[in-house]
Amino acid sequence: MTRPDPADRIELEMATDVAGHEALPGTDPGSVEGANGPEPRPGRLRGLLHFTIPGCWGAVLFAALSFTPSLLPRGGFIQGLVCGITASIGYGLGVLGAWLWRAFADREPRAPKASSWRALVVGGGVLLLVFFGLGQYWQHEIRSLMGVTEYNIALVIASPLVAVFFFAVFLLIGRGIRRVYHWVADRLSRRFGRRAAGATGWVLVTTMTYLVISGILLDGLVSAMDEAFSVGNTVTQEGVVQPTSGLRSGGPGSMVSWDSLGREGRTFTASGPTASDIEAVVHHPAEEPIRTYAGLDSAEDAEQRAALAVDDLERAGGFERTNLLVVTTTGSGWVDPALVAPFEYLTGGDAATVGMQYSYLPSWLSFLVDQSKAREAGRALFDAVYDRWSRLPQDSRPKLFVSGESLGTFGGETAFSGEYDLRNRTAGTVFAGPPNFNTLFREFSDQRDPGSPEIQPVYKNGRTVRFATDPAASMPPEGQPWDGTRVLYLMHPSDPIVWWSPNLVFSEPDWIGEAAGKDVLQGMFWMPFVTFWQVTADLPFSTGVPAGHGHKYTTEYVDAWNAVMRPEGVTADDLAAVRTAVAALG
Repeated sequence: MTRPDPADRIELEMATDVAGHEALPGTDPGSVEGANGPEPRPGRLRGLLHFTIPGCWGAVLFAALSFTPSLLPRGGFIQGLVCGITASIGYGLGVLGAWLWRAFADREPRAPKASSWRALVVGGGVLLLVFFGLGQYWQHEIRSLMGVTEYNIALVIASPLVAVFFFAVFLLIGRGIRRVYHWVADRLSRRFGRRAAGATGWVLVTTMTYLVISGILLDGLVSAMDEAFSVGNTVTQEGVVQPTSGLRSGGPGSMVSWDSLGREGRTFTASGPTASDIEAVVHHPAEEPIRTYAGLDSAEDAEQRAALAVDDLERAGGFERTNLLVVTTTGSGWVDPALVAPFEYLTGGDAATVGMQYSYLPSWLSFLVDQSKAREAGRALFDAVYDRWSRLPQDSRPKLFVSGESLGTFGGETAFSGEYDLRNRTAGTVFAGPPNFNTLFREFSDQRDPGSPEIQPVYKNGRTVRFATDPAASMPPEGQPWDGTRVLYLMHPSDPIVWWSPNLVFSEPDWIGEAAGKDVLQGMFWMPFVTFWQVTADLPFSTGVPAGHGHKYTTEYVDAWNAVMRPEGVTADDLAAVRTAVAALG
């Protein structure tokens, strides 16, 4: 019997059945070489259900580790999903590890003993039960830290079934790709040598799989989702009515039609505090704030939408106000009411805000697949505002501020080259929940002063840029001057948007090795592959936690804007009243 090449030897291990027999490449399709000679080869369906001892141990170990805590509390379905994905990865690594061991030992696979399967069932079962119990304890601790009371015990009980389902799905996908490889290698072997055909087959199938996932499949999925969410863009939220004020886009005299604003644009321009609302909170005369906006349907491209939004801003008198805010929206065009309202309250309504939509997708999907549109929109809008603003006489220009949340910070950053550009072209900036891949955020964090933690870095002794997990408490470095333009990043320790990165697959980040933040469980630690999928699973649910945790920023904006703008005459009682008003926004 000839010795198979390395690629075929991996196939041997992955095709091993419960009795330990392997289907050898090149043998008759109806038989395999067993210990006692040729035996019937398992059917195709039965072959798909065959597992190896090393693979199963890898799956059990990774499944157990998936119950360790991450940043946010996990429900039963998400825990099952994470468990299934990590178990399938563990299975593959177990098979690979066994192949590498045999390669160094220079031997073929051996049929596992019945005692090996019994040890797996008993030992693996006990391990999973222990970690399942520990997982429930850890989840309880995380919920307690965040004040989460919701707990669906039925889904928790069902989570092992969810895990098995997703494990089977990913295992079948892997084995399907393996079958394609063998089909390709078999065809190539008719023209090339066996080893060359095997290596070429792996390259072709790997490349094809990548292109399908990143190209045809992903692009098609994004297009389908974009089309689906575009329908919701035409719907107006309940209670939202067209403005009767000419100070709002979509209102009387506006250059932007009400229908073209989109769902989130209509909500933004039709809401927010009025002059009387502001007066009731700050107890002194106030003006009606200006809000202008352009939706995806308002113009053909980002540059035209930005120009239209700025034209409407000028029409409404936005450049005549003392304070002007350029806000970069999240994916669907959403502007967090808690982000803009404090800006309007603290300025007594002497403020104008301009924004625009760049996508139909919700924030977390845009975060994953729509980054280029956010970059284009952020740069186009600020450049359009700055161009008009810079033409005004210096003594009559409003103070120019920039803000954004989540993917909006990514778009907002792209208009600037660095710290000095932010300092020279703006009066102040508030960014909340910046994605980990933000260019400037990464620059400020990676080049932080020695000794400062990644969870709250200090950059250039805090002269322009500072970071706060709770701006009401501290914005280090304490006691150091913070003159001129102030740039402030808000980031909760438990915000997965801030900490998620593909590098989590193989590299431990500094923030995990540091002392945990106030709402992160002390027992969290990094594991290759596992931590990546845990934090990835946190992303879609990052706002499904109480305010002040995860990706949910609310009253923090009040203290952030107060620190950045430094409005005169604002007392502690005023800040408390504004916080109450902002918290009521939901």
